[in-house]
Amino acid sequence: MSRALRLWPLLTGTQRYEKVVSTRGRGHGQFIDAPILAYLIETPNGRILYDVGCDYRKIATPELRAKFFDPMRPMFEPPQMSEEMRIPRYLSRLGLAPADIDVVFLGHLHFDHAGGLCELPGCEVHVQRDELHAAATKLDHGVFADELANAGQWRMQSGEYQVAAGVQAIATPGHTAGHMSLLIELPKGRPVILCGDAADLQENLTELIAPGYCWQDNESLAIASIRKLNSLSRSERADLWPNHDFEAYRSWSAFPAWRD
Repeated sequence: MSRALRLWPLLTGTQRYEKVVSTRGRGHGQFIDAPILAYLIETPNGRILYDVGCDYRKIATPELRAKFFDPMRPMFEPPQMSEEMRIPRYLSRLGLAPADIDVVFLGHLHFDHAGGLCELPGCEVHVQRDELHAAATKLDHGVFADELANAGQWRMQSGEYQVAAGVQAIATPGHTAGHMSLLIELPKGRPVILCGDAADLQENLTELIAPGYCWQDNESLAIASIRKLNSLSRSERADLWPNHDFEAYRSWSAFPAWRD
């Protein structure tokens, strides 16, 4: 069986927000700190980035920071992101450049997952057709319109498919219309399922709690995707990696170490 080679979680920023954002109906008035993550996957066929973090310019430029993030207060604090957390900085530490990325796979189009595309010009971008169609409605306020400027050049996908050797796209809609997770087969350890925002926290997985925001308030679809991830974890003997959980992130290999 073809497998991926190595997996690096990349801490591309942090954000403080009201917990109810991650756990529907739970955590009103309780604020948590969450990692903003991307993942670099090396395969025999090339390198994949699952998500790319925020647009650094919107965080580092006071005028842009106020324009894009002040309207989210008080539920969301503006993201925190240092120069060292930019995707090109991580790549350079591995002797790589943006041109060495073969595919950027966007789990969904929210700003903390798609904003960093501006630092990866020319890369092939995969996104679900349903995700882009939903973003075009402008009903999802987690999507910044300027970050879709090059969407006409992206490779539209429909449903599940093999992204590369050992990397399978898994449909997990609910948080957004076309949300996707990834199942990664590795040479040594157990497979890893990158949940994306289908499960922000371990609590979402263990207690079957939907994310706070569900596309068109379809909570049942989001919970069905969580059940699917749990079932896939059992059948594939795979580890589930929730996407905005600091405790989980700190249990993984710290960059530049990797999972293999």
